[in-house]
Amino acid sequence: MFSKSDAEVAPTGSIAGPVRQVNATTVATPSEVDLAYARAVAADALARGSKDSSIPWENPHTGAGGNITPLTTAYNAGASTCRDFLASYVLGQAQAWLQGEACRTPHGTWEVKSLRPLKQG
Repeated sequence: MFSKSDAEVAPTGSIAGPVRQVNATTVATPSEVDLAYARAVAADALARGSKDSSIPWENPHTGAGGNITPLTTAYNAGASTCRDFLASYVLGQAQAWLQGEACRTPHGTWEVKSLRPLKQG
């Protein structure tokens, strides 16, 4: 009956405006110590020879962790036998995806040659 239009109502500050949702997940840059743990598990995962099976990794000192997933069967890169893999990295609300390549050493073990942020696009 005595209502004002929305244009005539002045805000008083007693009622909060609309709440905006903020995505709490941020992109992380893994530390070298965390990457060392991921590399060690990646070498073990590739030595097992399975494809498309994820193996979890964790740094108990920082709480960072994720999964290592071999992506392809072995291929020849020059004189080396190599494999690609994907690694997830999670630390609190921060996360990242990493891509890696590992090659078999002359001693038969796997050595991670690269582990860097995943190129998307």
